[in-house]
Amino acid sequence: MKHLSIPLSFLIFLSCSREETHEPQPIDNPYYDQAFTYLDSGPVDSAFFYLNLAKDVFLEANDSLNAAYCLTQMAIILTNQGDHFGGQETSLQAVAYLNQQNRAHHHYLGSNYNNLGIASRNLKDYKRSLDFYDLAIKFSDDSLDTRIYLNNKAVTYKEMENYSEAYNIYQQVVEETSKDPREYARVLSNMTILKWLQDPTYNAIPEFLRALRIRKEENDLWGLNASYAHLTDYYQKKRLDSAWYYARKRYEVAKQIESADDQILALRRMIRLGPSDSTKLYFATYQRLSDSVQSARNAAKNQFAVIRYEAEKNKADNLRLQKENAENAYQISRQRILTTVIAIIAILLLAGSVYWHRKRKQRLELEAQNRIKAHQLKTSKKVHDVVANGLYRVMTEIENKPDIDREGILDRLEVMYEKSRDISYDTEVDVPSADPPDFNDKLAGLLTSFASDETKVVIVGNDFDLWETVSLAVKHEIEHILQELMVNMKKHSWASHVAVRFERIGHELHIHYSDNGVGLPKTFTYRNGLTNTGNRIKNLRGLITFDTEVEKGLKIHLSFPVF
Repeated sequence: MKHLSIPLSFLIFLSCSREETHEPQPIDNPYYDQAFTYLDSGPVDSAFFYLNLAKDVFLEANDSLNAAYCLTQMAIILTNQGDHFGGQETSLQAVAYLNQQNRAHHHYLGSNYNNLGIASRNLKDYKRSLDFYDLAIKFSDDSLDTRIYLNNKAVTYKEMENYSEAYNIYQQVVEETSKDPREYARVLSNMTILKWLQDPTYNAIPEFLRALRIRKEENDLWGLNASYAHLTDYYQKKRLDSAWYYARKRYEVAKQIESADDQILALRRMIRLGPSDSTKLYFATYQRLSDSVQSARNAAKNQFAVIRYEAEKNKADNLRLQKENAENAYQISRQRILTTVIAIIAILLLAGSVYWHRKRKQRLELEAQNRIKAHQLKTSKKVHDVVANGLYRVMTEIENKPDIDREGILDRLEVMYEKSRDISYDTEVDVPSADPPDFNDKLAGLLTSFASDETKVVIVGNDFDLWETVSLAVKHEIEHILQELMVNMKKHSWASHVAVRFERIGHELHIHYSDNGVGLPKTFTYRNGLTNTGNRIKNLRGLITFDTEVEKGLKIHLSFPVF
């Protein structure tokens, strides 16, 4: 985790800028000194704890400037740790102790409004973010600070996709950055990405590489991280091998600077752009890192909330003790003490009773909602399996068979009608009451019903002996699973050859499905049918594996235990 340190640092998107703050001269306050020791060396929650204590000391001494300075530092810590609402709240508290008419306060007003701008931008409140940056610029008394605030404002316009306004800001500051290589490279890189975003045909590579060269010479790791991100974005639709190369470079630099967020962004691109044989490894790393970052941020938010709560609680306790001591100095009464104790116990009992009642009510409401959702899901599954897939199978047979068994079709439609009516009355229709004879013939009929002049269906291993010891419930599930696969094939794959192979290995039954259709797209997501298929396999304690490659069709392997 990256710790905030003095000089004051602000994290900004696509760049890393530091803002030098004019530290106010405080009164003798040991908490203040301890806080800045932790700001320099960590941990950040300890710095936050002592800043909070130091702030209270300054307030007691009527030192509003230093109290505001402590609050500003606390707000920046909260924002950098992902608690943007907390950062906003604390910054707004700091504003109350700063005087806009006093020029000695202007620098701190600028820093505080800049943090409000960052927090608002991270919360996607762009209009308010721009207003706060304008206030930061208004009160800025240093050209470097002003350029930082302008850069943050440009980043906000970029996130709003208002690229022309962002570019105008960078044009305003680019000449002032010529003497600082790192700052110049940052502005050059950001201007170039804006040119390209406005005109996708613009050749941005020379300027990107120029900024990259400067950052390498300056050993500016944060700048290199931004350059590699820009190059990855530029190449991802032009040259995948180059985009893949720069995404990996960004990941390496992100690990050096210990930026978990940038590592996650780099891994996300590597998963999308990299070869298929390495995708699983990168995805596992991405998932582990993403979960770790989220857990750390949640823990940090909770920790800061606890610190503030404990501080306020201690203040309240101190005030209560002072009041009790003053009262005890004038009057000591056993009756008053007894009455107070009884009142506290009654309040605690009442509060406990109210709390228990509310928790119980919430639990009952949640259980009721869960039951409703489970019932809705079950009904949806029945409609999909019984009615939708059944109708589609009948439609397929009508389409592909020249000789239509009119009476047979009507009988099957009548059965589906009865089943759909059973669903409306919430009657179980899933499992038949008797084991169908010759289940292998029934499966063969199901699979071949989807064959046509354009689609050949080959069945291997569907022998009578294979199903002899398989339970009725399992057969029912397998029938619906295969029907779902064939319906999906007919609807989406455009396959001309379909093969279904059955085999039994020990106590496991394996079903291998393959077709030469279009396969599954990279953006494939489970919908109702395949979600139900996955749930059915899970109910059978089995596994389902999708193996899809572009122009090579689709392979699905199903396996589950049978006894």
